[in-house]
Amino acid sequence: MTLPVAVIGAGPYGLSTAAHLRARAIPVRVFGDPMVAWREHMPAGMLLKSTPAASSIDAPQPGHTLFDFCQEVGERRFESDWDAIPVETFARYGEWFQRRLVPDLEQVRVVSVERRERGGGFELKLDSGDQFAARAVVVATGLTGFARMPAELAAAVPDGPSATGPISHSSHHRDLSGFAGKEVVVVGAGQSALESAVLLAEAGAASVRVVARRRGAVRFGAAPDGQSPLKPDTPFGRAWSLYAFSYHADGFRHLPAQAREYLVRRVLGPLGAWWLRERFIGRVRVTEGKRVARARVEDGRPVLALADERGWESELVADHVIAATGYRVDLAALEFLGGGLRTRLAVSAGGPRLGSGYRSSVPGLFFTGLPAAASYGPVMRFVCGTEYASPRVAREVARI
Repeated sequence: MTLPVAVIGAGPYGLSTAAHLRARAIPVRVFGDPMVAWREHMPAGMLLKSTPAASSIDAPQPGHTLFDFCQEVGERRFESDWDAIPVETFARYGEWFQRRLVPDLEQVRVVSVERRERGGGFELKLDSGDQFAARAVVVATGLTGFARMPAELAAAVPDGPSATGPISHSSHHRDLSGFAGKEVVVVGAGQSALESAVLLAEAGAASVRVVARRRGAVRFGAAPDGQSPLKPDTPFGRAWSLYAFSYHADGFRHLPAQAREYLVRRVLGPLGAWWLRERFIGRVRVTEGKRVARARVEDGRPVLALADERGWESELVADHVIAATGYRVDLAALEFLGGGLRTRLAVSAGGPRLGSGYRSSVPGLFFTGLPAAASYGPVMRFVCGTEYASPRVAREVARI
């Protein structure tokens, strides 16, 4: 009997990988809640920073792009680089993609993955109590478990950050209307921080302030007509470096680990979308060049000690602090991977070290999406990276 391949995760990377495996007639079982991060862990009213050309989930056959979805269901069609896509539209698109190409998705959680003692492959246990054997496992869990909370903020909330406590992470929030009349501080300078700040202001927050470590960190990109036509076009804009990262990601893994770690952090890094500038200026206060040195909670309100470049400190008090500080891959957060598997995984540049076809150092275990960024570059943080990753994962799995 041919053992199936297990795909863990039902976001864009998990669904795309599963679709490519199915197209190769490879038995596959897919686990997860479809598009859950987009439906539940991003604020209502958010617009995607990526353009329509960079927002389709890759499929092995035509007819499954974001444009195809909008055309079929009668929603507004997003075609131009001037169009900004609502997160709600994108989540519905992902669910439509799943119903069409991965209809047998199992909405249960994988609680453990271990190597089989005999016969090769893996033994998986589900929270339903079932267990089964798989010949290969593809980890495509997206952002789950990787929310980055600065230690200085985490220390102020021993019970952990939460949406209802004094300090939270941006991923904790779907509805920002509860902050109406409140004073809110957002820590960070990327798109998530700047857009969260704007949405808070528009939801009626009494005041919103963005705190950024570097001077000049709060910036916005150029509109489509402000980009040089002499540079190659990519899903992220016109730039030679972006072209290399988008279309030659396999070469990225051959760079030194230190260079890869730096590039993943800085390329396509913190920058507000061009269309956000007008909504931001005049509505959100900005404190730049100051880091959070310490934090504490007094009478239920967070108090931040901010230090500048010279070490001089000042205090900032708010009703709530949101850390929009992004995500960082931590294999320990993938608790379903047994300790034996995690200790056998070679790690480099902050993530699993992957070879060709996204295979890890453990035979039969693959990673795609965000955990693959350390080996395949910053394009793996974005939906359009499915076009590069998914066919290559499927081709490599087919060889097992």
